[in-house]
Amino acid sequence: MKYIESLQDGMHVSGVYLCKTKTIALTKNGKEYGSLTLQDKTGQLEAKIWDLNSPAIRDFEAMDYVQVDGSVTVFNNANQLNIHRIQVASDGQYDPSDYFPVSEKDIDGMKASMLELIRSVNDPYLQKLLASFFEDPVFVKRFSRHSAARSVHHGFIGGLLEHSLSVATICDDISRHYTFVNRDLLVTGAILHDIGKLSELSAFPYNEYTDEGQLLGHIMIGAQIVSERIRKIEGFPRKLSAELIHMILSHHGELEYGSPKKPAIVEAMILSFVDNMDAKVETMYEAFKSKAPQNADGWLGYNKLLDSNIRRTSESGK
Repeated sequence: MKYIESLQDGMHVSGVYLCKTKTIALTKNGKEYGSLTLQDKTGQLEAKIWDLNSPAIRDFEAMDYVQVDGSVTVFNNANQLNIHRIQVASDGQYDPSDYFPVSEKDIDGMKASMLELIRSVNDPYLQKLLASFFEDPVFVKRFSRHSAARSVHHGFIGGLLEHSLSVATICDDISRHYTFVNRDLLVTGAILHDIGKLSELSAFPYNEYTDEGQLLGHIMIGAQIVSERIRKIEGFPRKLSAELIHMILSHHGELEYGSPKKPAIVEAMILSFVDNMDAKVETMYEAFKSKAPQNADGWLGYNKLLDSNIRRTSESGK
C-alpha cells in the first residue's frame, strides 16, 4: 500500500485505508457529494466522492476498511484524494496494524523509564499517589496505549505516555538547575498533568472526544481523578494536595488556553512552559514528517497551529 505520508500531487492511489469519517454534503449547486477522512498509521487524508451515483461506489460506513481507487490533488495546501472507486475491503486484504499511528519510541522502554522516574520520587505521599496509578497493570496498559490528542500533537498510540514522560524528564532536568524548586512535586505534576485525557478521548480505533471530554475537558477531569485518589491516601497533606491540583488546573498557562487558573507557584509555571514546549516541538516534528517542502529553500508554508511559516534547519555550511 502507499502510506498517506508518501502521497504526492498527481499520484494514482489504489489501496485499502480505514474510513475514519463519512459525511454527505452539498455543492454550491445543490448536488450531493461524499466527504471522507481516510487514515493509516502515517496520518489522515481528506477524500471526496463527487459522483455518489456511480456504480463504482459501493455501500460502506465510517470505521470500515475500504478499497479505494483515486487520484491525489492539492487543495488549500493539503493533499486530497478524489475517489473514483470505493468498496468495503475483504478480510485478508489488510493488516489492522497498518492503520493506526504508533509512537516511534519503544513503548515498553518508555514504561520502564517512567517507572524508574516514579521510584525516584522521595516524598512518601506523592510516592503513594503515583504508585496507586502505576502499580495497577490495567491502568498502565491503558495509559501506555492512549493518545495525547486527537490530531494536534502526540495523536497516536503511546502518545500520552511519550508526552508525559518527555515533560516529566525535562522537568526533572530543570529541577537540577533551579535547586529551590520542589523536585518531587514538579515531577509528580508532570507525570499526572494529562491524566484526564484517558477520559477526554476515546481509545483507538476512534480517538475522538467523548461526551465527558466535550463537556468538561481533560484539565477538569484530571483534577477530579487526582483529587479522588488523594482522598484515599490517609494523612495526605492538604497544602501539598492543593499545590498538585493547582498544577493540573493551570498547566495550559493562560485562561484563554483553557486553564481555569494561571500558575501561582513556580512548579506550576515550569510545568506550563515545558508542556507547551513539548507540544509545539512535536507539532513541528510531525509537520516535517508529513509535508514536503514547497520550495528549494525547504520552507513548508504556514502552520496554523504554530501561527508561523516553518522550515527545516539548514544543513551546516549551506
